[in-house]
Amino acid sequence: MSKLSIDGTDKSILRFLIKDARTPVLEIARNIGISGAAIHQRLKKLENSGLIAGSKFIINPKALGYTTMAFVGVFLEKAKINSDVVRQLKRIPEVIECHYTTGDWSILIKILCKDNMHLMSVLNKGIQEISGVSRTETYISLNQQIDRQIKI
Repeated sequence: MSKLSIDGTDKSILRFLIKDARTPVLEIARNIGISGAAIHQRLKKLENSGLIAGSKFIINPKALGYTTMAFVGVFLEKAKINSDVVRQLKRIPEVIECHYTTGDWSILIKILCKDNMHLMSVLNKGIQEISGVSRTETYISLNQQIDRQIKI
């Protein structure tokens, strides 16, 4: 993928939307000093370029009782079963991220659970039961101290 070139106006639009994706286009247009139609055209260009990958609402998991976040390193018996294991991990709703990594683990996953008992159940009855998983290494996050996007 080639590096995308964006100008100051594009950056201003993106900063507004990163701060609040629900900011009305006309409000952005007034603040930047261009028409709403120009904002729409630029957003379409940025979407088509792949820079904007969509928009979404972010659910606060704590509001639903999910207070335990953990990172789990997954050791596989054989590297070639990676895609099979990932397919099975997708069936576990508590698994919210999955990364193919270098280092000791084959896979690093991020999971959200209601509490430590729920975490233990997900590990013992879910992840460690997957064929080809030899063992796991779990790190519980005590507090997420940084949560941001790349700077525009």
